[in-house]
Amino acid sequence: MASTAPAAATAAAAATPGAAPTMADSRMLRHTREHALTAAGLPASAETRRANLFQAVNDALGSALAADERAVVFGEDVAFGGVFRCTMGLADRFGPKRVFNTPLTEQGIVGFAIGMAAVGHTPIAEIQFADYVFPAFDQIVNEAAKYRYRSGGQFDVGGLTIRMPGMAVGHGGLYHSQSPEAYFAHTPGLKVVVPRSPLQAKGLLLSSIRDRNPVVFMEPKVLYRAAVEQVPVDDYALPLGVADVVKPGKDLTVVSWGSQLYAVEKAVAEAERRIPGLSVEIIDLRTVLPWDADTIERSVNKTGRLIVTHEAPLTAGFGAELAAAIQERCFLRLEAPVMRVCGWDTPFPLAFEKLYVPGVVRLSAAIDRVLNY
Repeated sequence: MASTAPAAATAAAAATPGAAPTMADSRMLRHTREHALTAAGLPASAETRRANLFQAVNDALGSALAADERAVVFGEDVAFGGVFRCTMGLADRFGPKRVFNTPLTEQGIVGFAIGMAAVGHTPIAEIQFADYVFPAFDQIVNEAAKYRYRSGGQFDVGGLTIRMPGMAVGHGGLYHSQSPEAYFAHTPGLKVVVPRSPLQAKGLLLSSIRDRNPVVFMEPKVLYRAAVEQVPVDDYALPLGVADVVKPGKDLTVVSWGSQLYAVEKAVAEAERRIPGLSVEIIDLRTVLPWDADTIERSVNKTGRLIVTHEAPLTAGFGAELAAAIQERCFLRLEAPVMRVCGWDTPFPLAFEKLYVPGVVRLSAAIDRVLNY
């Protein structure tokens, strides 16, 4: 690989550190009907419509409620549509016994959902912000995750899905910006899913609702309105536990999930413009637990280099698990140490959010370091 020029000056001209990337022209979004149907695995005759992420989530919830009479949706303020309007119109369509508000008690919401799932219902519980899930932590990791195991397989809460908006939004501060996926990824018995786009959100949410394991489904809230693409109108499912290679490449692998992928896409485009012949592979993990180690391993065996990036803090973030596992699997093929580009080990700041979120400048510098090692 040819030596690269310092990234800072070029990247600084392209973006403010940590700035939210422009998504309208992202190649990760499916702007044509044909492109969308291919991604969803649907026939060419299927219909699509232009939708943002909260509309796609709403579609998925409507499909689940229509297809399964045992399905119910509940949480704080969901009856009138919720803070982000993801449940708008569902109470009118399905009635107050299937879409309803709860008191402001996260542990109560999840405990109630566990009870409903244990007797055969399909509860889809909403936590208003991922930052507020912690009062329900015991219910999720000690009850929902262990229900099948402690009964020797006699009982389960496999119909349980817990939705929550997470990640940075541009003005959320320390209580409306966190990315707590690593807390739950340490818990056997759960699945943890983070979509990157409207099409992905609908297909992955429907799979999560129908999966026979409790699923924590984290929706990047900055994408609710910012990410818009063609989304199939029909019911469809995308597989859990399978990563998606959104851009093939041969010199470097970059792995991320959720809204951070748009910063990755922008940094990679800048690096490929600056470095002739550079080809970077971008992989969307999609499912944090169980994560698709085989796809990452194949990519890194090809490229010899890996960067993992996420908004959550560096120390004990889920990127550490990826780095350790790929080092074990690909040690003899690595051309450089696995690098992590993550949030800082501080509470999520308000005034300094653009410096906290790993943006284009930090990613560009990491790309240079890995290539020049």
